[in-house]
Amino acid sequence: MKGILRVFLLLLFTFSSIFAVEFSQITQIVLKKDELKKILVKYDGKEKLLKFRWTLFKNGGLVVFKSYDRIVSQNNLYMRYKNQSIRQELKTRGADFYNVPYILIRFKDFKYDTNEAVFELLLSDASMSVALKYLK
Repeated sequence: MKGILRVFLLLLFTFSSIFAVEFSQITQIVLKKDELKKILVKYDGKEKLLKFRWTLFKNGGLVVFKSYDRIVSQNNLYMRYKNQSIRQELKTRGADFYNVPYILIRFKDFKYDTNEAVFELLLSDASMSVALKYLK
Protein backbone atom coordinates (compact mmCIF):
# COMPACT_ATOMS: atom_id res chain seq x y z
CA MET A 1 0.00 0.00 0.00
CA LYS A 2 2.83 2.42 0.86
CA GLY A 3 4.53 1.68 -2.46
CA ILE A 4 1.41 2.57 -4.43
CA LEU A 5 1.02 5.78 -2.46
CA ARG A 6 4.65 6.75 -3.15
CA VAL A 7 4.26 6.11 -6.89
CA PHE A 8 1.02 8.11 -6.93
CA LEU A 9 2.61 11.08 -5.16
CA LEU A 10 5.65 10.94 -7.42
CA LEU A 11 3.44 10.99 -10.53
CA LEU A 12 1.27 13.75 -9.07
CA PHE A 13 4.22 16.07 -8.42
CA THR A 14 5.82 15.25 -11.78
CA PHE A 15 2.70 16.07 -13.80
CA SER A 16 1.84 19.14 -11.74
CA SER A 17 5.26 20.64 -12.49
CA ILE A 18 4.92 19.85 -16.20
CA PHE A 19 1.57 21.62 -16.54
CA ALA A 20 2.36 24.50 -14.19
CA VAL A 21 2.24 27.98 -15.68
CA GLU A 22 5.48 29.87 -15.47
CA PHE A 23 5.31 33.63 -15.36
CA SER A 24 8.07 35.58 -17.06
CA GLN A 25 7.47 38.79 -15.14
CA ILE A 26 6.02 39.44 -11.70
CA THR A 27 5.42 43.01 -10.54
CA GLN A 28 3.77 44.35 -7.41
CA ILE A 29 1.69 47.55 -7.64
CA VAL A 30 0.09 49.57 -4.84
CA LEU A 31 -2.82 51.83 -5.84
CA LYS A 32 -4.97 54.31 -3.98
CA LYS A 33 -8.67 54.65 -4.71
CA ASP A 34 -9.30 55.80 -8.33
CA GLU A 35 -5.56 55.93 -9.05
CA LEU A 36 -5.13 54.84 -12.65
CA LYS A 37 -2.39 52.40 -13.65
CA LYS A 38 -1.40 52.35 -17.34
CA ILE A 39 0.64 49.65 -19.01
CA LEU A 40 1.72 49.83 -22.64
CA VAL A 41 1.69 46.38 -24.26
CA LYS A 42 3.96 45.98 -27.31
CA TYR A 43 4.03 43.01 -29.69
CA ASP A 44 4.45 42.44 -33.44
CA GLY A 45 4.77 46.17 -34.14
CA LYS A 46 1.48 46.89 -32.32
CA GLU A 47 0.92 48.92 -29.17
CA LYS A 48 -2.12 48.51 -26.95
CA LEU A 49 -2.95 50.19 -23.65
CA LEU A 50 -4.03 48.32 -20.52
CA LYS A 51 -5.55 50.55 -17.83
CA PHE A 52 -7.05 49.60 -14.50
CA ARG A 53 -8.13 51.20 -11.24
CA TRP A 54 -10.17 50.28 -8.20
CA THR A 55 -13.04 52.33 -6.95
CA LEU A 56 -14.70 50.58 -3.98
CA PHE A 57 -13.60 48.24 -1.19
CA LYS A 58 -16.48 46.83 0.82
CA ASN A 59 -16.88 43.61 2.83
CA GLY A 60 -13.57 42.22 1.57
CA GLY A 61 -14.47 42.83 -2.07
CA LEU A 62 -12.71 45.22 -4.43
CA VAL A 63 -14.44 46.71 -7.48
CA VAL A 64 -11.93 47.04 -10.33
CA PHE A 65 -12.42 48.78 -13.67
CA LYS A 66 -10.18 47.55 -16.49
CA SER A 67 -9.74 48.67 -20.08
CA TYR A 68 -7.67 46.92 -22.73
CA ASP A 69 -7.62 48.08 -26.32
CA ARG A 70 -10.65 50.30 -25.56
CA ILE A 71 -12.74 47.36 -24.27
CA VAL A 72 -13.94 48.19 -20.75
CA SER A 73 -14.94 45.75 -18.02
CA GLN A 74 -15.74 45.73 -14.33
CA ASN A 75 -14.70 42.95 -11.93
CA ASN A 76 -15.20 42.22 -8.25
CA LEU A 77 -12.09 40.70 -6.67
CA TYR A 78 -11.67 39.05 -3.28
CA MET A 79 -8.49 38.03 -1.49
CA ARG A 80 -9.73 34.74 -0.04
CA TYR A 81 -11.89 33.35 -2.83
CA LYS A 82 -11.41 31.90 -6.29
CA ASN A 83 -12.11 35.22 -7.97
CA GLN A 84 -9.05 37.06 -6.74
CA SER A 85 -7.62 37.81 -10.19
CA ILE A 86 -8.42 39.08 -13.68
CA ARG A 87 -6.96 37.34 -16.73
CA GLN A 88 -6.44 39.55 -19.77
CA GLU A 89 -5.28 37.95 -23.01
CA LEU A 90 -2.83 40.30 -24.71
CA LYS A 91 -2.93 38.93 -28.26
CA THR A 92 -5.82 37.64 -30.31
CA ARG A 93 -6.10 33.91 -30.71
CA GLY A 94 -4.58 32.77 -33.95
CA ALA A 95 -1.39 30.91 -34.73
CA ASP A 96 -0.56 30.80 -30.99
CA PHE A 97 -3.93 29.28 -30.11
CA TYR A 98 -2.68 27.20 -27.19
CA ASN A 99 -0.15 29.66 -25.77
CA VAL A 100 -1.78 33.08 -25.96
CA PRO A 101 0.20 35.57 -23.83
CA TYR A 102 -1.83 36.98 -20.96
CA ILE A 103 -1.46 39.13 -17.90
CA LEU A 104 -2.96 38.19 -14.56
CA ILE A 105 -3.97 41.05 -12.26
CA ARG A 106 -4.18 39.51 -8.78
CA PHE A 107 -5.62 41.27 -5.73
CA LYS A 108 -3.14 40.45 -2.95
CA ASP A 109 -3.88 42.70 0.02
CA PHE A 110 -5.63 45.82 1.25
CA LYS A 111 -3.76 48.25 3.48
CA TYR A 112 -6.40 49.66 5.82
CA ASP A 113 -4.11 52.27 7.37
CA THR A 114 -3.28 53.96 4.03
CA ASN A 115 -6.44 52.88 2.13
CA GLU A 116 -4.40 51.25 -0.66
CA ALA A 117 -4.89 48.04 -2.60
CA VAL A 118 -1.93 45.80 -3.40
CA PHE A 119 -1.93 44.03 -6.77
CA GLU A 120 0.44 41.53 -8.29
CA LEU A 121 0.86 41.53 -12.08
CA LEU A 122 1.98 38.24 -13.60
CA LEU A 123 2.88 37.96 -17.28
CA SER A 124 2.59 34.57 -18.97
CA ASP A 125 4.37 34.66 -22.31
CA ALA A 126 6.03 31.41 -23.35
CA SER A 127 7.08 32.78 -26.75
CA MET A 128 8.58 35.96 -25.21
CA SER A 129 6.79 38.07 -27.84
CA VAL A 130 5.24 40.70 -25.54
CA ALA A 131 6.95 43.66 -23.88
CA LEU A 132 5.36 45.69 -21.09
CA LYS A 133 6.09 49.31 -20.32
CA TYR A 134 4.68 50.73 -17.09
CA LEU A 135 3.48 54.31 -17.60
CA LYS A 136 2.75 56.94 -14.98
